Amino acid sequence: MTEPSAPTRFAPATDPDRLRYDLRAWLAANTPADWHEELRTATKERFRAFNIDQARKLRAAGLLATHWPAEHGGGGFSFREQLLIQEELVRADFPQPRLLEISLAHIAATLIAHGTEEQRAHLAAILDGEIWCQGFSEPDAGSDLASLRTRAERRGDVYLVNGQKVWSSYADQASWCLLLARTDPAAPKHRGLSLFMLELDSPGVELRPIRQATGTEEFCELFLTGVEIPVAHRLGEENTGWRMAQTTLAAERVFNTLELQARLAVAAEEIAAQARATPLGGGRTAADDTSFRQDLAARVAEIEVLGLLGQHLARGVERTGEVGVEGSLVKLLYSETLQKLTGLALRMRGMPALVDQRREFATSWTSGHWMIDHLKSWNWTIAAGSNEIQRTLIGERVLGLPREPQ
Repeated sequence: MTEPSAPTRFAPATDPDRLRYDLRAWLAANTPADWHEELRTATKERFRAFNIDQARKLRAAGLLATHWPAEHGGGGFSFREQLLIQEELVRADFPQPRLLEISLAHIAATLIAHGTEEQRAHLAAILDGEIWCQGFSEPDAGSDLASLRTRAERRGDVYLVNGQKVWSSYADQASWCLLLARTDPAAPKHRGLSLFMLELDSPGVELRPIRQATGTEEFCELFLTGVEIPVAHRLGEENTGWRMAQTTLAAERVFNTLELQARLAVAAEEIAAQARATPLGGGRTAADDTSFRQDLAARVAEIEVLGLLGQHLARGVERTGEVGVEGSLVKLLYSETLQKLTGLALRMRGMPALVDQRREFATSWTSGHWMIDHLKSWNWTIAAGSNEIQRTLIGERVLGLPREPQ
C-alpha cells in the first residue's frame, strides 16, 4: 500500500504527525537546491523578484500567512500548527520571503485589529506581494519611541507631515510605510501620537539606504518634507497611535519568535556537527573540548527555554491582544543567546570563520557565516528596544523594583 501524496494546499489538520509528514514531502519537492548561491551575488532587483516568487509558491500551498485568520485570507492554523510549520520550513532550509516579513506580521496584525474595511483591502494586496516598511524609530527616539518628533498637522482632508525616520528595514523595496507621527505636541508623549499609512512615492519622501559594516544596505533613513497623507489613511482615531503601535510590536515579537527559536535550534545542531569535524590536533576535535561542550549545552538549554517563553507569549497575545512583560524577557533572552551561540561558533571554527564568503543579502541571523552572523547579532541588543530598556522593564514590572528616576 502506497502512502498518499502530499497535498498541494495545506489546511488546519487534526493529526500533527500527518501535517509534518506532508510538509516534509512538499518541502523536498519545492525547496530550491542552489538558492544560497543565487542570492550571494544577486542584485536588489533580483532579490525582490526571488522573494515574490517564493511568496507566491507559499501562498499557493496555503503556507504564506499561516497566522492570519481564515476570514482575512490566512491559513487559520493553531499556534501549535504554526510552530510545527515554522520548524519544518527552517529544517528544510526553505527560502522565506524576507521582504514580506513586515507586511505579513506587523502590518497585517495592525490592519486586522484597527483598520477600516477599505484599509483592510491591503491584506489581499500583501498576499499578492505588496511590500511594506515600518516608520517608527528616529535618530533621537529609538528605545524611547514615544519621544518621537515627526509631526503630522491636520490640514482639512490631509495631514502635512515633516520629520525623519531611521532603521527602516527594506524601505527602498517597499511601496507603503506604517508611519507613527505626533499629532498633538501638547499632549503627554504617549497620548499625542497617530498611526498612518504612507505611500512612499508621495512627493516629499526621500529614502537613503544605510550601508552597514557588513557591506549590506538592509535599512534606510526616511526624510519627510511637507508630505501629504489623506485623513482616510489614518488608522483609528487621532492620538490613539501608541495603543495601536503596541499591536504592531506584539505581532513582531510573536511572529518572529516562532521562526527565530527554530533557527537557533537548527544552528546549535549545525555547530555540534561542525565541532565533530573541526580538528584540534592530537586526534582530538572541538567536540572533545570540555569547555566547548559545556558552553554548547548551556546554549541549547537557553534555546529550549526561549521556545517555552515564546509559546507563553503567543498564548497571552491571543488572549489579551497585548505583549506584556513576557515580550521583554523573550527579546532579552533571544538577543543574548544569539550573541553567545554565534560567538561560540566563531571561536570553535577559528581562522576559517574569518574568511568573507559573501553571505547572501538579508538571509537569516544564523546563516552559518559565523563572523558576519556574530557581527549582526549585536543589532539585536539595540533593535526593538535596547537590552538596557528591557532590563528596566523586567526589574520594575516583574521584580517590583523601584521605578527608574526620570
